[in-house]
Amino acid sequence: MEMKLNLRTAVPLLVLAALALVPLYATFAQQPFYLTLFGRIVVFSIAAVSLDLILGYGGMVSFGHALYLGLGAYVVGILSYHGVDNGFVHLGATLLLCAIVGAVTGLLSLRTTGIAFIMITLAFAQMFYFLAVSLKQYGGDDGLPVSAGSRFGSVTLDDPAVLYYAAFAVLCLCVWAGRRLVDARFGMVIRGARQNDRRMRALGYPTLRYKLVAYIISAMTCGVAGMLYANLTHFVSPAYMAWTASGELIVMVVLGGLGSFFGPVLGSAAMLLIEEWLKGMTEHWMIIFGPLVVVAVLVSRRGLYGLLGDLQVRLSRRARTAEGKA
Repeated sequence: MEMKLNLRTAVPLLVLAALALVPLYATFAQQPFYLTLFGRIVVFSIAAVSLDLILGYGGMVSFGHALYLGLGAYVVGILSYHGVDNGFVHLGATLLLCAIVGAVTGLLSLRTTGIAFIMITLAFAQMFYFLAVSLKQYGGDDGLPVSAGSRFGSVTLDDPAVLYYAAFAVLCLCVWAGRRLVDARFGMVIRGARQNDRRMRALGYPTLRYKLVAYIISAMTCGVAGMLYANLTHFVSPAYMAWTASGELIVMVVLGGLGSFFGPVLGSAAMLLIEEWLKGMTEHWMIIFGPLVVVAVLVSRRGLYGLLGDLQVRLSRRARTAEGKA
């Protein structure tokens, strides 16, 4: 009998169900720290999913994607500093700013490929990083405390449980909308451009326009993650948009699995949970974490989500073998 259980469907659903129950467990166990830890996982999952749209599906290796995480965070921090706590204003300003910066960055970088594209995205991120460092009114290199969280009418993101479920809802929306997007004509074009851009243009598709739209959507989504992150930490810092932060997002996507949307969720969860575990063991946790990432990538070149597919194939073969022997 053919195995009916699909691990690549069942495991994501189980992970999402587990994430949905975190606030209840944190309350029951009287461990509010879990809300902060898993809140980080959910927020960085949103950022990683946004990167996967252009990296996993479009083949655009952006080494400055954390720029938009930082922009979203600074929108909340600066507006709160001036007494504006309206969440709709925070959200609108985040989307508008990230769309503008994403459009400018995309127009310049998408005319190139390979190393040139990587360096241009990195240069823009570093430019805004040093701009944030130079803004002494907003804390400069020391960062800026967020005095008031985003308020949507009577609902405020100062409440950890409300913030967590808001971020979780955004994550679910991103995974669902992302899947619909890449399965549509739009996704077919950016995937085709990744394989052979010249051929797609010969077929009449304006690939630059499609890739630019994908880049802007990715930037805006990552900006929303930054907005949520500022509410989670009650603090913003230039470090949010540093090149190291962009590198961490790439690791999350690659570790989870490129071009899968749910892979980055697995990658974010694995990376942050292992990081937290190792930090409790030693202050030199990066020495251990680096080789672990290398081993994980070597074991499954398609990431953790790809590993589920490999396991599915092996279990199916064993089931067919057992059925044949019977």
